[in-house]
Amino acid sequence: MTPTELAADFVSRNVELLKMTVSDFSDQDFLTRPVPGANHAAWQVGHLVGSAHHMVGAVAPGVIPDAFASYGEKYSGKTAGSDDPKQFGSRAELLEAFAQAYAAVVNWATHLTPEEMNKPTPGGMAQFAPTVGHLVLMNGAHISMHLGQLQVLRRKLGKPLLF
Repeated sequence: MTPTELAADFVSRNVELLKMTVSDFSDQDFLTRPVPGANHAAWQVGHLVGSAHHMVGAVAPGVIPDAFASYGEKYSGKTAGSDDPKQFGSRAELLEAFAQAYAAVVNWATHLTPEEMNKPTPGGMAQFAPTVGHLVLMNGAHISMHLGQLQVLRRKLGKPLLF
């Protein structure tokens, strides 16, 4: 396995772990906060879609369909405190957008050459992901961070432990 394949696989596996973690959530579960001030699953999944579009779009515009561009604003820090179900997509809509966006990330990452992985990222992106390779890994790490938060929500909801 090449480093590029490994990075793409890391993202892919985190996508599957997140989908497994919320597979038994209802629409209502998706709007439950594990503790006051914590983000609910609907916001977190939408935020991941918007973040992927922003991050990957900075180095490879068009990889993630522009239909997901609105997720960055819809699932921003400004909306994180909202509990209005009309403001967020349904569980099914959010998970479909998540699956499509990250399938595009994984497909793109799988085909990167070592030279492309070493290219610097632009502007402020370079502070947390100095190269395209770092950016690929950051997508997987970002999912992992939210995955931990969703595991706490599973416990609050009384869902069975998965791992």
